[in-house]
Amino acid sequence: MSNSALPANLPAKVGVLGGGRMGAGIAHAFLIKGADALVVERDEESAEAARERVESAAAKSIERGAVDANLDEMVSRLSVTVDYDDFADRQLVIEAVPEDWDLKVTALQGIEARLAPDAYLASNTSSLSVDGLARELKRPQNFLGLHFFNPVPASTLIEVVLGKETSAELAAAARGWTEALGKTAVVVNDAPGFASSRLGVAIALEAMRMVEEGVASAEDIDNAMVLGYKHPTGPLRTTDIVGLDVRLGIAEYLQSTLGDRFAPPQILRDKVARGELGRKTGKGFFDWTA
Repeated sequence: MSNSALPANLPAKVGVLGGGRMGAGIAHAFLIKGADALVVERDEESAEAARERVESAAAKSIERGAVDANLDEMVSRLSVTVDYDDFADRQLVIEAVPEDWDLKVTALQGIEARLAPDAYLASNTSSLSVDGLARELKRPQNFLGLHFFNPVPASTLIEVVLGKETSAELAAAARGWTEALGKTAVVVNDAPGFASSRLGVAIALEAMRMVEEGVASAEDIDNAMVLGYKHPTGPLRTTDIVGLDVRLGIAEYLQSTLGDRFAPPQILRDKVARGELGRKTGKGFFDWTA
């Protein structure tokens, strides 16, 4: 696929701040559809790791036959730098840094300061208030939440989170971007946890309490949801994939905004304290070392 095949409703030049699993996946998703993707990272080592992450994912997608494209051509549309100033020509920039309020505010303000007045800015936050973040920006009408799901290229969902000041033009454009990426938009108004995190975390926390109380094993609880309710992955295995530390952070935020029904179980706090963060550390509710 060359750049000439870019869908009409997709920005030609997209930026992503943060080249971790999610940021790299977002860049990959836009590259697949013909856009130029710029990833900005905090230092040269992280930038090199981000480049390898995106290029490896692109190669695998072509090898699997999921994408009909030339790898060299696709990679030629990828730039990875450590300079926020490189965002200056981007039509859309998506922030994909960790779920930390101060970090996100600083990141978003840094991006906005470099963007053209008519460029759009989005956060990939899975739970933090879009309206709260918007209040820290000079052009809140050009800002919204674009919550991608992992793994990004394979996932068919993007949660489009509208702030009170998000313009109607941006809301419509976001639906178009989602369609152009081959995904379905779930559009929600800003609220703690949006729709996906609120429901997903509620189920996961109850599953953790069941393990804690000895109701059933993690494997059997997950199988109940996979086989009984047709979830593709059980809530505990999903927690391992997302990261127990990430789930804990979201649960604590939801508890502070929605009440004690989102209070994190002690088993979650204990596992995080022991460094059992899920797949990325080899152990969470399941063993990932095999």
